[in-house]
Amino acid sequence: MLHLPELHERPVEDCGEGNFITSSTRMDFPSAQPKPPADGKIIFYPPGVKEITDKITNDEVVKRLKMVVKTFMDMDQDSEDEKQQYLPLALHLASEFFLRNPNKDVRLLVACCLADIFRIYAPEAPYTSHDKLKDIFLFITRQLKGLEDTKSPQFNRYFYLLENLAWVKSYNICFELEDCNEIFIQLFRTLFSVINNSHNQKVQMHMLDLMSSIIMEGDGVTQELLDSILINLIPAHKNLNKQAFDLAKVLLKRTVQTIEPCIANFFNQVLVLGKSSVSDLSEHVFDLIQELFAIDPNLLLSVMPQLEFKLKSNDGEERLAVVRLLAKLFGSKDSDLATQNRPLWQCFLGRFNDIHVPVRLESVKFASHCLMNHPDLAKDLTEYLKVRSHDPEEAIRHDVIVTIITAGKRDLSLVNDQLLGFVRERTLDKRWRVRKEAMMGLAQLYKKYCLHAEAGKDAAEKVSWIKDKLLHIYYQNSIDDKLLVEKIFAQYLVPHNLETEERMKCLYYLYASLDPNAVKALNEMWKCQNMLRSHMRELLDLHKQPTSEANSAAMFGKLMTIAKNLPDPGKAQDFVKKFNQVLGDDEKLRSQLELLISPTCSCKQADVCVREIARKLANPKQPTNPFLEMVKFLLERIAPVHIDSEAISALVKLMNKSIEGTADDEEEGVSPDTAIRSGLELLKVLSFTHPTSFHSAETYESLLQCLRMEDDKVAEAAIQIFRNTGHKIETDLPQIRSTLIPILHQKAKRGTPHQAKQAVHCIHAIFTNKEVQLAQIFEPLSRSLNADVPEQLITPLVSLGHISMLAPDQFASPMKSVVANFIVKDLLMNDRSTGEKNGKLWSPDEEVSPEVLAKVQAIKLLVRWLLGMKNNQSKSANSTLRLLSAMLVSEGDLTEQKRISKSDMSRLRLAAGSAIMKLAQEPCYHEIITPEQFQLCALVINDECYQVRQIFAQKLHKALVKLLLPLEYMAIFALCAKDPVKERRAHARQCLLKNISIRREYIKQNPMANEKLLSLLPEYVVPYMIHLLAHDPDFTKPQDVDQLRDIKECLWFMLEVLMTKNENNSHAFMKKMTESIKLTRDAQSPDEPKANEKLYTVCDVALCVINSKSALCNADSPKDPVLPTKFFTQPEKDFCNDRNYISEEMRVLLLTGKPKPTGVLGAVNKPLSATGRRPYIRSTGPETGSNNNVNSELSSPAGNRSREQSSDISETGVSENDENPVRIISITPAKIEPVKSKEINSDQVTQGNVSTERGKKRTAAAAGTENIHQKLEENKTDETGQPAPPKPRRGRPPKSESQGTTAKNAETSKPSGRGRKRAAPNQEGPGGLEASNAKAPKQQDTVKKAVPAQRQIDLQRSKVLGSDGDSVLEVESSPGYSPSEMDLFKLCESSQEDTEETELTEGGFLKVKRKLPRRVRKGGANKGMLQASAKTKKLPV
Repeated sequence: MLHLPELHERPVEDCGEGNFITSSTRMDFPSAQPKPPADGKIIFYPPGVKEITDKITNDEVVKRLKMVVKTFMDMDQDSEDEKQQYLPLALHLASEFFLRNPNKDVRLLVACCLADIFRIYAPEAPYTSHDKLKDIFLFITRQLKGLEDTKSPQFNRYFYLLENLAWVKSYNICFELEDCNEIFIQLFRTLFSVINNSHNQKVQMHMLDLMSSIIMEGDGVTQELLDSILINLIPAHKNLNKQAFDLAKVLLKRTVQTIEPCIANFFNQVLVLGKSSVSDLSEHVFDLIQELFAIDPNLLLSVMPQLEFKLKSNDGEERLAVVRLLAKLFGSKDSDLATQNRPLWQCFLGRFNDIHVPVRLESVKFASHCLMNHPDLAKDLTEYLKVRSHDPEEAIRHDVIVTIITAGKRDLSLVNDQLLGFVRERTLDKRWRVRKEAMMGLAQLYKKYCLHAEAGKDAAEKVSWIKDKLLHIYYQNSIDDKLLVEKIFAQYLVPHNLETEERMKCLYYLYASLDPNAVKALNEMWKCQNMLRSHMRELLDLHKQPTSEANSAAMFGKLMTIAKNLPDPGKAQDFVKKFNQVLGDDEKLRSQLELLISPTCSCKQADVCVREIARKLANPKQPTNPFLEMVKFLLERIAPVHIDSEAISALVKLMNKSIEGTADDEEEGVSPDTAIRSGLELLKVLSFTHPTSFHSAETYESLLQCLRMEDDKVAEAAIQIFRNTGHKIETDLPQIRSTLIPILHQKAKRGTPHQAKQAVHCIHAIFTNKEVQLAQIFEPLSRSLNADVPEQLITPLVSLGHISMLAPDQFASPMKSVVANFIVKDLLMNDRSTGEKNGKLWSPDEEVSPEVLAKVQAIKLLVRWLLGMKNNQSKSANSTLRLLSAMLVSEGDLTEQKRISKSDMSRLRLAAGSAIMKLAQEPCYHEIITPEQFQLCALVINDECYQVRQIFAQKLHKALVKLLLPLEYMAIFALCAKDPVKERRAHARQCLLKNISIRREYIKQNPMANEKLLSLLPEYVVPYMIHLLAHDPDFTKPQDVDQLRDIKECLWFMLEVLMTKNENNSHAFMKKMTESIKLTRDAQSPDEPKANEKLYTVCDVALCVINSKSALCNADSPKDPVLPTKFFTQPEKDFCNDRNYISEEMRVLLLTGKPKPTGVLGAVNKPLSATGRRPYIRSTGPETGSNNNVNSELSSPAGNRSREQSSDISETGVSENDENPVRIISITPAKIEPVKSKEINSDQVTQGNVSTERGKKRTAAAAGTENIHQKLEENKTDETGQPAPPKPRRGRPPKSESQGTTAKNAETSKPSGRGRKRAAPNQEGPGGLEASNAKAPKQQDTVKKAVPAQRQIDLQRSKVLGSDGDSVLEVESSPGYSPSEMDLFKLCESSQEDTEETELTEGGFLKVKRKLPRRVRKGGANKGMLQASAKTKKLPV
């Protein structure tokens, strides 16, 4: 034993752990040598351990310390003797000699001894000096860094040290020290820095025990100590040491109750008080909140209200940061923050409407995670996403789509129908990027849930509408939209990479389940692709021809046409020219392209060709090659990736299975009948685009089987397929030929009209001996015609008409006798049956009488016969045109026997007008159509029947857009300004836009067209329009302001479209052309002053409109206009016409409109200012009880009104052709002061007052709404037995009261003569007073007897379609609309209509009387209503 002096305890400086001394090195620390204690205490070493001094080597020190460590390890707290014995040794081990020893092994062993000493002497430490305790614990803490290397030989000792400290909670002694925080911070930093993935769970647990005891048993956690924990949660540190993050995470979870107030204080200082200096982590507060929330939301109980405060900050960037944070908190998978903290959730949702764009964008991005992780919050998000789907920012609308689609692809149940509806709307967005995202997103959903059926039938049903919607987009004008639809079809709707059988099954059932408009769009898509293939084929043919100027010009025109079928046509032109140059230089490339577009190219060959061409054009040095991308677009459009011979064969097999009943039709959601019919329609369409692929005996055998089926549509389609594809049947498949001929004969004689037409065309197309075959049909049919059995006439008339058109040389002469003796004399000039007097203006096809159907076909036969002859040598065309004109003049009742019904007359008027228009497409017949006949044809577009106007306008547009009709027929659209239905006016305007753009484009693309400018240039429609309007039957008084207003509207309807752009100084040209007309005379009536005055008046109105709408019209026109000699005489040399035919005052009235009339009655709800009671109006039943007639607005006798005014009538539940339409009696009060008469609209009483503001946008009824046929009852015989004068049937309101009276008196004093006949007096029809559904008060019964005017109104339901925001107007599909109309129809609103009829004699020509439903206008509406009650009795004023 050695007697050592007492150790003087003083702070130990760190000597650094990197300085090591070898075992042979002698330690020389004089100041640290042990001295004999003053009190004479002796240091006792464990048995076998010699004195540890600086005189021995390091190895010896380590060896002796190990034995000391072993001794302390074996001691426990109960060994009081040993504790007392080794106390001097314990004090000695805390000397600077050991604490500052440079040897790490020595330091480790000393640390282990010290740890055991704290254990043994607990709870009191043997060291009393606070400085010494601090030095000891800092020393021990430094030794814990050795835990980092688990592969170290000493790791077990380091682990023992940690375990000992944690178990004894030795660091708790430090709570008594003033600067204990320094020790704890150093400890925490050390432990977080050494933890790594090689440590086992025990190490982590001891560290946690050690740190958690300090946190939980202390008085609080200082900010520095908190920072040492939280810093491990910051993303940068988290990524560097994941184990430290996990350690901090578990530590926070374990100490949540203790540490939460400290965390709350930290965030309060930073977030609320803005003291960022309190911690270096202030700039990471939002990252910390996110991590803390993920660890345990209870850590942030006091912090969340502070975030609500921050959400309302005035700093946009700060709001953005909070929104990003909360988006992660609310959206995390296990978060229930939205339900636990509703105020914060509602405040967060409010950021969807933030003024700062990035905040709204971030909010929308969050919605995707929220929908996927919290479906229960979808309801809260839906309304906010709806608003954002209309956000002005493109990026936000785009992200709304991404959000919804991402959630839908994860699980369709996460998105409701309303959310999918937002995506559906965005397919019509203004911006291409948004539209593309919406379309592609929907396509992906369709492929996932419908094609692959990943979520069952319910999910497939939920998105079944997508296929139709995507195909509807093909109606859009943008080429980008069309190309994307084609891409979607090839990749998602019917993936081209499927095997042939699977691909065709997919196409077969897709086609069967599409709605009619989607089918038309798909057909149009194939048609466009086929057309582009034709253009490419023609381009390659031009390459084979020798180089010439004409060849180069033709090639240039073809390249421009191809470029228009590619995205960004401007750039595409350059790329197409470059591609054409490459084709000219590379013969192998041309051969590849020829194979690609050849009719025999298979789908697999097409795929190889596309890849080969793309490989040749690729440039490895140019990663992004726009030229190659454009070529790929072209190749994708022309490559037959879906249809080839193998595919057609697979389709036919599928159809055969449906016929046999062995297909999976029901499983696919399609009935067998629908599958067969749709499958054959599909084959019919493909027979146009891929006729060569059908040429196989197997295919034709299946089609023959279809011909024998009872379904008429199936047989008709099969015949048409034979017609399109059977050119080689006669030579290659004689067995098919022998079977087919008798079937075609039978269909031509006794099939349906459509089958007969196709059968005749099929025979003509595929047989060489067609003359013999057609004669075998013609002769028996022509002999068996019998007008007494009209139902058996229709098919023979169709067959005969098409035979005479296809083979005029053979059958024109025999047909002449048939036409003269049977068609005209026997059929058209006789009415054998009496039509049903139901008052309808139109009836469905199935309700039309066979006789009328036969007459319609007879008219078509006349036209086909003439079109076949293509000459007028026999003057047959003149006779036919006179017949058709007479039919129009007589309103369809050619015999004028009043036996034909109104709906049948409508059919015949339509047939006659369409026939004249069809003949005008043939130049030889166009020349002989007189201006009067042209005007009669034009007036059909103003017919009283809605369907007549609709169908006639469609036929007119179809012929004009194909450049088949002369330019003068485009002037007919100007009359559509008078149409009361907004839908029809919108359709007419779209037709004009389309026609004008097509003609201008044609002139640009065809240099030779400049020679035919008179028939092509759209501006040349102006003289035709002026002449047509000058002969408008409504235009009788050149100085009548209302008539001039109508003329102005018609002129502006056309001029507005023409003047959209001032191309080539067109405004000045139109003005000069109009001025030139004033220097000519009306060729139709050159010597009639009134006719010329009307012509010049219309010119002045046109000049007035042109001058007011364009400041460029006064420029000099470079062109001298050429006027059509058919309508205008040559200018006379000495003739000068500088007279103004409309006064300056009139010009102002026409351009500005008249002031609002001050009628006595301001609203329908005000009491009548006349004696008598308001008539009681009763509806016919629940379906017809919503809207009863009519307007309450009255005007002065001068007839003040505005054409722009119309009454808004709500949607009605009455069908246009209802058997029991609403009937309203017009009552004449016994005494009237300033008011003449009034009728009440019961619906308007509910809806409010009818606006009468001048210039209000006019509205009109939906399709068919204005077919309001008024059937006036004949005046009852008075006491003397004399019948009252007949009242005209419902027509347009007269232009003025005086005019109406004059016309009425004139008509009652002379016979009707030629022209449309007025409705004869009728005492028994449904318009009889006894059957009326409206009752008048008894007080007015006497007046009713005197003036029994009754009105019968047919109304039809209407529907308003449209969308707001950024959407392009979207019109949902409906089977009743043709595809050309799908993007034309705009808003449709119900309105009360009125019509008028006028009867004029123009220069000794035919009397023309036109009926057109009219919009209710200021003043005019009431005058029209008063007409009926004021016929026989003048009303007191």
